[in-house]
Amino acid sequence: MAGFEDAAARWNGRYAAEGFLFGTAPNDTLAAQAGLFAPGDRVLCVADGEGRNSTWLAGRGCAVTAFDLSEVGLAKAAALAAERGVEVDYRRASIDAWGWDDPGTGAPFDAVVAVFVQFANPSQRAAMFEGFGRALRPGGLLMLVGYGPLQMDYRTGGPGILSHLYDEPMLREAFAGWRIERLHRAQRMLHEGGGHDGMSDVLELVARRT
Repeated sequence: MAGFEDAAARWNGRYAAEGFLFGTAPNDTLAAQAGLFAPGDRVLCVADGEGRNSTWLAGRGCAVTAFDLSEVGLAKAAALAAERGVEVDYRRASIDAWGWDDPGTGAPFDAVVAVFVQFANPSQRAAMFEGFGRALRPGGLLMLVGYGPLQMDYRTGGPGILSHLYDEPMLREAFAGWRIERLHRAQRMLHEGGGHDGMSDVLELVARRT
């Protein structure tokens, strides 16, 4: 896909730097909506990178499966999980190869969390959004966080490719058959390591599969 022809190499290179590219604290939207996740919930974290979100959910008692295509990111995630004394089922896969409804991955899940998965081009994004529904049980929760079009001006994170970004009409159309509980867009400050830092155009979606 444009700009991400060798995505594994790109992310391995970014995650190879010292420290954590996006920090070790959970995404702020995820933390603010902590009450949506109960101990024992089976949660899938999509493109989880270095593990900041999966380890936080595991620390709250969720049974977490997480995947990413970067072996460097997954190694750092496993180390973070060990440091925090939590267990996460880490798998190496791309969003194209992930078995959304494969029982071997733990599907169906109670919740899917996808935070700034902006490397997906429009066709991959459509397949990923469809996969969320296959991964979830009826009534299961989706939390999706992404950048909006103004991120092309802010350039404080994200792919710098307009077609990879989200807007409200796109998400309403993609999840028209779901029960949308929250769809919010705001321009606000993010401080998530060096990878997401500064004024940002952020969309938040919370929806349930019907």
